[in-house]
Amino acid sequence: MSWHLGRLAGFDLETTGVDVETDRIVTACVVQCGGGQPTASASWMADPGIEIPEGASNVHGITTERARAEGKPAAEVVADVLAALGQVIAAGIPIVAMNARYDLTLLDREARRHGLTPLPAAHVVDPLVLDKHLDRFREGSRTLTALCDHYDVRLDGAHSADADAVAACRLAWRMGSTRSDLAALPLDTLHSQQAAWAAEQATSLADYFRRTPGKEHQADGVRSEWPLIPHQQDGDL
Repeated sequence: MSWHLGRLAGFDLETTGVDVETDRIVTACVVQCGGGQPTASASWMADPGIEIPEGASNVHGITTERARAEGKPAAEVVADVLAALGQVIAAGIPIVAMNARYDLTLLDREARRHGLTPLPAAHVVDPLVLDKHLDRFREGSRTLTALCDHYDVRLDGAHSADADAVAACRLAWRMGSTRSDLAALPLDTLHSQQAAWAAEQATSLADYFRRTPGKEHQADGVRSEWPLIPHQQDGDL
């Protein structure tokens, strides 16, 4: 059976910002769907322990005051998310995450911050990487909302972790359903191919920044690793 017809586990975070090294989890969702079984979803809200900037609150709707009043301690949420994803990995279910490099790296840093064991290696399906490979030269935005519009996939409420996680699974299913070349790949191969495609995409983006006046400085910040940016130990170069 093709990977897209089996069980999928959507994963999404809403956070305090976009820096995977310093920002924190605000909300998280792990949702299992497909494979002829009922959908099972788990969501969390954390008190991140730092102020949530207004810009981030405007995106996901969670203020510092609300997170402090309703959120669980950050360490508990991180432990719960790691446990949920650990069960998924143990069951051989692929993790589906839009722009997986961001969410999985930030989760890794949160685990280390709280003295928890980071996730083991997993099969990952990233609709962003797949879309850039399948339709490299398409102009326009490639946000989750834009991809859902392009692939005619329902997005019930952008920028909430649960809605985004489900939408990522729907995108992965749609791509597998409409591209027999993707559907035919074993998960091991699909994962390794995405790592290669993500590296190519990063190289292309960095080259674009270098030749674009005013954006040259952004080239050095482009990372090619996927689905996780390796953690730099103290003293590493």
